Amino acid sequence: MDYGQMFAFITNIIFVMTLGWYLITNLQWYDYRIERVLLRHHKTWWHIVYFILPFISYYVLGDYFWIVFYLVIIPAMLMWHLKLDKKLVITWRVKRFLILLFSVTLLLNFLLTLKEASQTYSVFIPLVIAYLGSWGTEKFLFAAYKRQAKQKIASMQDLTIICVTGSYGKTSMKNFIAQVLGQKFNVYATPRSVNTLGGIIRDVNESLPAYTQVYICEAGAREVGDIYAIAQLLHPQIVVVGKVGPQHLEYFKTLERIQRTKLEIIQSNRLKRAFIHTSVTNEPHEKVTFFGDDIHNLVATLEGIDFDLNVGGEERHFHTSVLGGFQTININAAILIASEMGMKGDEIVSAVEKLKSVEHRLERIDAGGKIILDDGYNGNIDGMLEGVRLCSLHTGRKVIVTPGLVESTEELNSELISAINKVFDIAIITGSLNAVQFDKELTVAQKIMLSDKSQMVKTLGEVTRAGDIILFANDAPNFI
Repeated sequence: MDYGQMFAFITNIIFVMTLGWYLITNLQWYDYRIERVLLRHHKTWWHIVYFILPFISYYVLGDYFWIVFYLVIIPAMLMWHLKLDKKLVITWRVKRFLILLFSVTLLLNFLLTLKEASQTYSVFIPLVIAYLGSWGTEKFLFAAYKRQAKQKIASMQDLTIICVTGSYGKTSMKNFIAQVLGQKFNVYATPRSVNTLGGIIRDVNESLPAYTQVYICEAGAREVGDIYAIAQLLHPQIVVVGKVGPQHLEYFKTLERIQRTKLEIIQSNRLKRAFIHTSVTNEPHEKVTFFGDDIHNLVATLEGIDFDLNVGGEERHFHTSVLGGFQTININAAILIASEMGMKGDEIVSAVEKLKSVEHRLERIDAGGKIILDDGYNGNIDGMLEGVRLCSLHTGRKVIVTPGLVESTEELNSELISAINKVFDIAIITGSLNAVQFDKELTVAQKIMLSDKSQMVKTLGEVTRAGDIILFANDAPNFI
């Protein structure tokens, strides 16, 4: 092997690994579903710039490819990676894929060299072999981990499993249920926004304590059947279906399909009680209790929430420092489950009063004379409109930072923009997803369009001052 062939050999390996890094990053974002990466990516032009054009240039430029690769492609890919706010997490699955890709590329390159092939080595074949090999390996491991999780759940005979789903507020509902029940039981809830079958299996195997009395699990979905699979893994005794609306319509297409998918959660052979929000269905069932319309005398301010609710046949008054009137739906579910599990009225009232806001979900932060409402993890219209309403109660200037609604409709974004126009003095729009619509429809005194979120801190420092209230409404990662 001469110097030129050695250089081409090494360049090919680095190039294939670069494309592999791009591929596995996108697969991780989209739950390792190749069809979602190809057909439902929010920035398909990335595929053209960072995958297709480099791939074509490798074969078109031949011996001169290295110039473009080292001077253009590598710097561009590095800048792309550095600007991501949701970078690749190096899990064992990612390590297995990258190791397999490197091994296959190295082997094929040696074979081609021994055959005295040209200095243009294969690019597509190593990626395909690595992807298919990784897919098969992960399928095998997934089945083994799933059996392990089922065995662990079966061994915990006294464990009560509560499964929570819905279009909006799943994570808040899960956390409120955990906080309320935690006053009386040993409770464990899935961390953060873990809500996929794979994430739940891993959580059960690695983190569910053996002494747990109540396991509270959040169930999410992107396709029909996703929640059914979770129900068949856990077979929960108690389930909650929160409010359902036109969220993730790009995946489900119709509201009816969303409702049907969420109701998959009741397919449990151990089901004792299902609490279902009135927005989902009104079909009666002996094990179903409907909720959502029982809250009354609601007062929601920047200081918290007060409301009344009948618990066990007795009218009760509740107060919590949690912000957002819409949160009463999630708190209502927690109260119903606490009552179902034998907690007394006074215990529930006390537990609700102790509730803490869920991080990044209308979380109030007072800093530098400013009031910050961090609602970055809330991406539904009801929650965002409530954040806008709460800001309207503030007497000083009002600033909103938002990318708008994601995986929703243009009509709902128009509704959000209309509310923003009535309340805010300054609107900072992040990202490109809804930029055209917001730029056209916003009529606030000062409108700032930020395509790069890295400029947000600097911008806020320049345009805000003490006495302002700042609402961070939704925070879509920049691949969306």
